[in-house]
Amino acid sequence: MRLSDHFTLAELTRSIVAQSRGIDNTPSAAQIDNLRTLAATLEEVRELLGGKPMIITSGYRSPALNRAIGGSQTSDHSNGLAADFVCPGYGHVMHICEAIRDSGIQFDQLIYEQGSTDWVHLGIGTRMRRQVMSWSRVAGYVQGIRRLQR
Repeated sequence: MRLSDHFTLAELTRSIVAQSRGIDNTPSAAQIDNLRTLAATLEEVRELLGGKPMIITSGYRSPALNRAIGGSQTSDHSNGLAADFVCPGYGHVMHICEAIRDSGIQFDQLIYEQGSTDWVHLGIGTRMRRQVMSWSRVAGYVQGIRRLQR
């Protein structure tokens, strides 16, 4: 099922962890509606990034899947209102985050997440606080976009 011009339900619900552990990661109709809204925001991001393809690394997470990966109990992923992604054709994740931060795109949370690989977390939630942070296991959450100790 296509949610927008460039994003499908399959890519926003795909999970290797769910597949390997037999976890049902099927969203409800209301969550699919949220995923459509998320896909519309991701289309804005894709346009901002020069139309370069984005790779979704995590989208919707059922409550069981979110628990299995140690996600936050209040994660917008479980509502279909957040996605993690990279866009190699645009450049480094830090630059993607800076471009989104500096744009007029509406979001609740934008997080430059740093681990063995880096990725962008974009949550559209219901509050649209335009909260901008960076995260690593060592440093935790800090305000702003910056490289952290891993």
